[in-house]
Amino acid sequence: MLRVGLTGGLGSGKSTAARMFAALGAHVLSSDEIGRELMQPGQPVCAAIITHFGDSVVAPDGSLDRAALARIAFGTRDGGAGRVDELNAIVHPAVIERQATLIEEIAVREPDAVVIVESALIFETKYGETKHGSDGWYRRFDKIILVTAPEDLRIARFVARAVEANPLTKPARSALEADARRRLAQQTPDEEKRRHCDYILENSGAVDELQTQVDALWPLLMAQAKGSA
Repeated sequence: MLRVGLTGGLGSGKSTAARMFAALGAHVLSSDEIGRELMQPGQPVCAAIITHFGDSVVAPDGSLDRAALARIAFGTRDGGAGRVDELNAIVHPAVIERQATLIEEIAVREPDAVVIVESALIFETKYGETKHGSDGWYRRFDKIILVTAPEDLRIARFVARAVEANPLTKPARSALEADARRRLAQQTPDEEKRRHCDYILENSGAVDELQTQVDALWPLLMAQAKGSA
């Protein structure tokens, strides 16, 4: 088996790359999707978030008000940083634990599988201690792939996704761009990430160009997975 971390900042296109790898046969685990599952009502993570942040993050139907939670986590407080570290301290250990369990299950069924964990915060997370032991990123993954793009393009993509749902006024667009910049500021710069990555996918052009890079990398990952089985 080959355990691959697929990372990239906001708007980099890592989710697009993940879908491409999945179409080729990779087992893709989305950290965001796992996090959303663990944050559903009735889950311990959901209860812990409400206990920590209060009833202001609870929607009328009893689910988490993710928009309200994001404003608290990524907003500013007294001129300083938001509370994203507090949120991560609750969510990240549970997500990492779930990933480890799923990877073990896949390994039993398919020893030569390529398992790709899609996560924006592979290097940023400080919460890797689970029942599986000390699971820093360098122990959790055999290879790391970085999807990268210029910052202005990443922000434009972030805004474009919002526009697909609802047209934005000029003030709303400016606020969304500012939100994107705040989130990017809390992520490790790509220049630093590159030093720890085995493969780089440049996603500053058309989607076909990204597909060509994914197609070229896939046989290498499969060969390494079979070699480690």
